[in-house]
Amino acid sequence: MRLRSHVGASRVHRWLALTIGVQLLLWFASGLIMSVLPIDRVRGEHLVERISPATLGQAQSRAPLDLVLRAATKPVREVRYRPLLGREVAEVELVDGTVMLHDAETAKVISPLNAAVARAVAVQAYRGTAAQTSVRPVSAASTEYKGMLPAWRVDFADSDATHVYVAQNSGRIVAVRNGTWRLYDFFWGLHIMDWKNHENFNTPWLMGFAAGGLALAIAGSALLYFRWPRKRRRKG
Repeated sequence: MRLRSHVGASRVHRWLALTIGVQLLLWFASGLIMSVLPIDRVRGEHLVERISPATLGQAQSRAPLDLVLRAATKPVREVRYRPLLGREVAEVELVDGTVMLHDAETAKVISPLNAAVARAVAVQAYRGTAAQTSVRPVSAASTEYKGMLPAWRVDFADSDATHVYVAQNSGRIVAVRNGTWRLYDFFWGLHIMDWKNHENFNTPWLMGFAAGGLALAIAGSALLYFRWPRKRRRKG
């Protein structure tokens, strides 16, 4: 019985190693690379200042809040006042998550923002030295960006091929993509075995190979038990 168990565990371990061995190497390699890459560089924090501290003017005249609420098409969850390119705006968030921008002084709706405003927002936050930029609209999710839509993508001609995504409704920088992020995202897709969208952590491939990896570890532990050297008792 012991010999049969030993042979069975050896066969299971051998075939599982041949079947999922490559993916195990990809898991270890991708995990190592993702842990080595600095997360602040992945997020592009060294290139773009997403949130800059600013103080609202106390003496600035603001439209009555009733005018701002009256312009909303749905019930309002929150109203936030903040600066945007030297002017004060009221950011209105509706209950369905939609965001609208109003001029704080006149209560006039100013969103969606145009390409010139998006470029100015991205250039103001950019820390690099690239002077050439291009702007293009984003109306659908992609592998690189799955955030708030519609948005503007501002491309900087630097060595990192930096893309700054600015939401058209809020004027906020919602994503920064660069070379480090693309390298991280590539290995992330290999790690979770979602080679197309790089976001589904519950793929059948991942669950199947994870179960195979667990069986491989159990079979290996059994082999370790069977092959561990034991001291023989001396006969009297």
